[in-house]
Amino acid sequence: MTPSLLVFDLDGTLIDGYAGIAAALASAMEQMGLPPLPAETVRGMVGHGIERLLEKAVGTERALEGVRLFRDAYPRFALEKTRLMPDVAAVLGQLARRGYKMAVASNKLAQFSRQILESLGVGGFFFAVAGPDSETPVKPDPTMLRRLMSEAGVQPGETVVVGDMEVDAELARAAGCRVVLVPGGSRSREELAQVDADALLDRLADLPACHPESLHFHVIPSAARDLPS
Repeated sequence: MTPSLLVFDLDGTLIDGYAGIAAALASAMEQMGLPPLPAETVRGMVGHGIERLLEKAVGTERALEGVRLFRDAYPRFALEKTRLMPDVAAVLGQLARRGYKMAVASNKLAQFSRQILESLGVGGFFFAVAGPDSETPVKPDPTMLRRLMSEAGVQPGETVVVGDMEVDAELARAAGCRVVLVPGGSRSREELAQVDADALLDRLADLPACHPESLHFHVIPSAARDLPS
């Protein structure tokens, strides 16, 4: 099947929001009497949801308090300190013109994701923005991806996940989908080369021209035939 739905990760794939996350985490930790973590340390901790982030930062026993403080602080920093990753607007425009349905699946709360995407001028490209809630576990649980496919009316074989971390590959595989990984977030190209993915690009700008003859596929070469072109 030719893919008709592209599901993008948010942080590290579409946006560089690490400065905002680090600032909100520093605010939470300061209120808890703890020293802030270096920005690069925070960068490597992002991707598995706020709860996991705060567990790593302040410990399991204080994580619930940390989550509350982080959520209170994050809106103050998110819009001011978040930027699009390189080439994002142009790539989304090309894919939209080709008729792809596009959505976002992030471990960030959906309300924050929507606000950020709208503020950066790309919210209109996505028919849906998914995130964890009381009925939806964080990635790599496939619930949010399956809901997006159901809403779009497509099957796993018609869906490609685009992300920057192993959790995105795990999400795709859990739902029976293919996955394209792009470095630039919290993982290097060398690290992503060890992850089970159908394609590893050098940059997001390569996605609209994704052809099997120009890519190294790590799993089933036949899956490459149906990547975006």
